[in-house]
Amino acid sequence: MAYVIDGNNLLGRIAPHELREKGGRDGLVARLLAFQRVTRARIRLVFDGGPGEGPPVTAVNPKFTIHYPGAGDCADDVIRAMVLEQADKRRFFVVTSDRALRDLARKRGVEAVPSEVFARALKAAIREGKKMRELDKRAEAPTALEVDLWDEVFGSKP
Repeated sequence: MAYVIDGNNLLGRIAPHELREKGGRDGLVARLLAFQRVTRARIRLVFDGGPGEGPPVTAVNPKFTIHYPGAGDCADDVIRAMVLEQADKRRFFVVTSDRALRDLARKRGVEAVPSEVFARALKAAIREGKKMRELDKRAEAPTALEVDLWDEVFGSKP
């Protein structure tokens, strides 16, 4: 699976208060990394505005990149270009609530997912990831000292 995500649009749906905060984008990236661990999806996250001092494309990991529009462009322009250049449309999703982008995606044979629908899938994947981590916790065998101490405390009384 591969997702092109309208970052500001999705962030406005799941945590509108974080849109104005300095770390709001980082919070979304952290959520999407948790989603990626569960789904193993490729993610191309597109934000409006510039990257600050960084490059216009930042690789979070080999399957997760963050894109910023060039001068005079907006996130919608970047997403539109990604949809138009996408050759393999199977299991490729555009996440946005922008009606024009969703219409373009559908016309190009790409599945468009409204941000509010994806937000529910994101929350479910995060919950699933937490459950998986709980199950993966390894119980360590007690040391000989711990066994002796427990035996002293809970051993049979004379």
